[in-house]
Amino acid sequence: MVFTADLKKTCKENGTCSLCLFRAPTISDMLNDEDLLYTVRLKLDPCHPTVKNWRNLASKWGMTYDELCFLEQKPQSPTLEFLLRNSDRTVEQLIDLCKFYKRIDVVKVLLKWVEEEWPKRGNKTYQNDF
Repeated sequence: MVFTADLKKTCKENGTCSLCLFRAPTISDMLNDEDLLYTVRLKLDPCHPTVKNWRNLASKWGMTYDELCFLEQKPQSPTLEFLLRNSDRTVEQLIDLCKFYKRIDVVKVLLKWVEEEWPKRGNKTYQNDF
């Protein structure tokens, strides 16, 4: 699997070559969409005893208990911090993680973004297999 950082390092056309245009969107790409981030944060920041949130996702992707506690103490959204730390991963990986935890509400938001917003950003040739 080729990550965004690897593509940018090897692309001699500043991210406009055909390989870059076919790449899957990464979490880093999501971070540029304030509306999407706001919605995802609204869904994953709250702590409910029966609903999986940012903490479960972060733990599954390798954050330690101490790191989770540290993020909870910061004034910034813990979901945003989690996404920043995993910005090289693909949105598809995030969708799979949300499916694992049965967060279909988040899956729907992410799929809509991939299908509607991502192509508007000059990535019209990207084909997803969600």
